[in-house]
Amino acid sequence: MASLDNAVMARLQSHGEKFEIYVDPYLAAKYKENQSSADISDILASEHIYKDIAKGEKAPDELLMKVFETLDGKKIAEKILMKGQVHLTAEQRKEMQEQKKKQVISFIARNTINPQTDTPHPPKRIENAMNEARVSIDLYKSAEEQVNDVIKKLRLILPMKFEKREVAVKLGGEYAGTLYHSLAEYGTIKKEEWMGDGSLVFVIEIPSGIENEFYMFLNKITKGSVQTRVLKRL
Repeated sequence: MASLDNAVMARLQSHGEKFEIYVDPYLAAKYKENQSSADISDILASEHIYKDIAKGEKAPDELLMKVFETLDGKKIAEKILMKGQVHLTAEQRKEMQEQKKKQVISFIARNTINPQTDTPHPPKRIENAMNEARVSIDLYKSAEEQVNDVIKKLRLILPMKFEKREVAVKLGGEYAGTLYHSLAEYGTIKKEEWMGDGSLVFVIEIPSGIENEFYMFLNKITKGSVQTRVLKRL
């Protein structure tokens, strides 16, 4: 169960009544955007369902049965959290919006390029364009869910397009085993073949925006002995 010290109220209005619970603001935000596998009991700061938190008035069982058709507190709390509103402080809302904005910027920088220069836009350029376009960030949607709407507005200011690239890579046997499990952080391996000398040849699909980052990672680990070649753009 979450601490009451920093808890905030989540409220659902239904059937002419209001139902309120205490929740951890940060865990609640992740839960509402389906980015958390946490149990609802870990998000709640109190097991009680209130009719009026300010007055300490709990919702009576007959009212809970009428509206939610159950007395299971966890099921009721989940409905209140998912369908209702979380009442954040101004400081909490500002902090969460900044975090979500950074996630959106990072996603765009990784997955798009400037088609005029064939290079990714720097994060700061994306941030400035978002400010100029007055882009609104939804606290309760993942970066992936809202990025298309954001890019529609950014394209009025910056040329950009989504692009992926298939890159063929050959790693020497002394590095292949060490690097193999790190490759998933950069993209999806489409083909792979272990050679007789222990080296690994594979084709990986990566977002175009991180192509240079990917090469720098490989070169750093292999001290420049890696071989790479772009096969196609997607």
